[in-house]
Amino acid sequence: MTRATTVRAVLAAAVLLVSLFVTLTMSPRLGLDLQGGTRLVLQAKDSPTAKADRESTDRTVEVLRQRIDALGVAEPTVTRSGEDRVLIELPDVTDPREAAEVLGRTAQLTFHPVLGVPDDAAPDPEPEPESESKPDSESESEELVLPDESGGRLRLGASDLSGAGVKDARAEFDGQRGAGWSVSLDFRDDASRDWTRLTGEAACHPPQDERRRVAIVLDEKVISSPQVSPSVTCGAGLPSGTTQITGSFSADEAKNLALLIKGGALPVPVEVVEQRTVGPTLGAEAISASARAAVIGAGLTALFITFVYRLFGGLAALALAGYTLISYAALVALGVTLTLPGLAGFVLAIGMAVDANVLAFERAREEYASRSGRTSRPLRSALAAGFRNARTAVVDSNVTTLLAAGLLFGLGSGPVKGFGVTLAIGVLVSMFSALVIARALTEMAAGSRFVTDFPGVNGIGLRGRVRTYLTRRAPQLFRRSRRWLGVSTVVVALAVLGVTLRGLNLGVEFTGGRLMEYTTSRPVGIDTARTALADAGFADAEVTTAGERELSVRTGDTGDRAEAAIRDALSAEGGATTKVRDDLIGPSLGDELRRHALIALGIAVGAQLLYLAVRFRWSFAVASVTAMVHDVVILVGVFAWLGRPIDGIFLAALLTVIGYSVNDSVVVFDRVRELWARRPGSPLLPAARAAVLQTVPRTVNTGMGALFILTALAVLGGDSLRDFALALLIGICVGTYSSVFTAVPVALEMESRRKDGGPTGQRQRPKAGRGRPADNGARV
Repeated sequence: MTRATTVRAVLAAAVLLVSLFVTLTMSPRLGLDLQGGTRLVLQAKDSPTAKADRESTDRTVEVLRQRIDALGVAEPTVTRSGEDRVLIELPDVTDPREAAEVLGRTAQLTFHPVLGVPDDAAPDPEPEPESESKPDSESESEELVLPDESGGRLRLGASDLSGAGVKDARAEFDGQRGAGWSVSLDFRDDASRDWTRLTGEAACHPPQDERRRVAIVLDEKVISSPQVSPSVTCGAGLPSGTTQITGSFSADEAKNLALLIKGGALPVPVEVVEQRTVGPTLGAEAISASARAAVIGAGLTALFITFVYRLFGGLAALALAGYTLISYAALVALGVTLTLPGLAGFVLAIGMAVDANVLAFERAREEYASRSGRTSRPLRSALAAGFRNARTAVVDSNVTTLLAAGLLFGLGSGPVKGFGVTLAIGVLVSMFSALVIARALTEMAAGSRFVTDFPGVNGIGLRGRVRTYLTRRAPQLFRRSRRWLGVSTVVVALAVLGVTLRGLNLGVEFTGGRLMEYTTSRPVGIDTARTALADAGFADAEVTTAGERELSVRTGDTGDRAEAAIRDALSAEGGATTKVRDDLIGPSLGDELRRHALIALGIAVGAQLLYLAVRFRWSFAVASVTAMVHDVVILVGVFAWLGRPIDGIFLAALLTVIGYSVNDSVVVFDRVRELWARRPGSPLLPAARAAVLQTVPRTVNTGMGALFILTALAVLGGDSLRDFALALLIGICVGTYSSVFTAVPVALEMESRRKDGGPTGQRQRPKAGRGRPADNGARV
């Protein structure tokens, strides 16, 4: 065993042991869509006294955190998002109405002298003779008219006592005197003196006079306006630093009011622009479904790669198990919140991890067979050359996927960010798994004489069914490359026609509105549900069904009362009705997300084009990006024809397809670059034909590995993952086609128009073709 192999083996063992320790000692952090709970996005707004900027939003976060702590929510998350948004996650809170009411209120508490009632409501009482202690500046103070607690209106003077002077607030129940629930306030020292002065001024008016009242105002509404006791003399006021807010409060109302006052006022008003609620049952089902899909898909992938590459395939499958362990440990150790799309990305990355192994094994097969009929190269040497020659394709193809993952994290929101993180971790770990773990295992096995002497056992000495077929038939590809471009053009036109005729079924993320999912105890037909909602006043609601007892209702931006009415209407037909999902997106946020989606697609195209232009040639870069756009348009068109939703999960799948499409094209053009560099000045066609024929086995085997995983997700992953898996299945099939029959013909057409047809301006490896015969496209 060589020193390099020993180093790889020790490094792999160390990483695996650390990953096992992390897995056994740490628990994953589950997102709300997996453990159940509510996610709120609050938008800060400018007020007359404050601007919604980073500083005021940070203060808002602190106030909201105090309120949430008082609510008793376990392990909440409150963070600023951008300049003026606050992201709140409340685990196990599946009815967000109370939380949204408490969190969204500004809670500006002020205390005002009452000047009387407005002239149009009732005549002001006769003015009392002025006394020495009565203030003479009352008429000069700023006035405002607000509704009081009884439904009338009061004319109030300006206040210099606010909720900031309240030291403590608590809800209390007085059952002996029949007063019911009230809120007691304790003032700070300075505020206590202000309270004494305010009540002393009010006491200068006779009993039962409106002006003997003190108005307590919360968010521009009088919540209590008690009379100052007749025992209090003019100018003396209440000496105590405590008062009570009385009213017809229920226990919950009194506790929430005390919570708002004690938590403090928000620096700026906020409104709910996004609300997502997932029941814990749905999350448990999603975890179970994804786990089944992962086990079955990974098992089928392992069996397939073992069947194709025999012993070395089995070792790669073992490395795949190591990849799964390391990826999971990395997610746990980094504290990444594992969401449902993130879980799907984790499962998907298992299939993508096979790609690097397939690339290396196919290159090793070529190296092993390159001197067939003469002195065969040693197995270990062929294997080392296979990994070495595959390295550039592995790195380039994974970088393109990392670009897509970065866009998902940078421009996505909520669960889509989680998908981007898990995808990026999966890509990085897959390279370690293939280039370190799998290579160490296969190199140690290659040192065995038994494995060397029996090619049928090691798998590298076999040519493979696909490679044997292509060698025998030797198809002359791309003799009429424009025909393939014509086929691609027709398919793209059909996709555009679908978007034009059928339109896009944009999800609530992009349009704004509310999407609710319910389960009922009795089967409810979709027509019955629509009729019931129409009778309840929701004739415009869109109703779909995923099963006999599962209903999805989509409406405009409705409030919580409307949601309760919808649930009652469904309960009348389906019995006990449980809400398992509730997504509310404000129209402004929908516009922003739609704009971000377009920006993400534009950046994806530009970033891939720039990277490929640097790594290859402009013609190859343009060809790859053309194939990528071809795949995007077709995928969107298919979803338009099928009427499937275009939402945030679809965006995650679309950006993944972009990475996969460019990944395939990179593998092909990496081989084109290598073969073309051996014959400078020659036409591109022979090198392109040979490159495609040599990479077809890799494309087929990698695609099969991913298809096993995605099919398992589509069949077993449940409704939440079905559209995601469907989009990726379509994308992989279309991407496999376009990387050969769209990207390569485009490159041929572009190069045929160049005067310098040779491989100039490219980055070549200095020893790309040393010691190898010129390639005329016959060897596959």
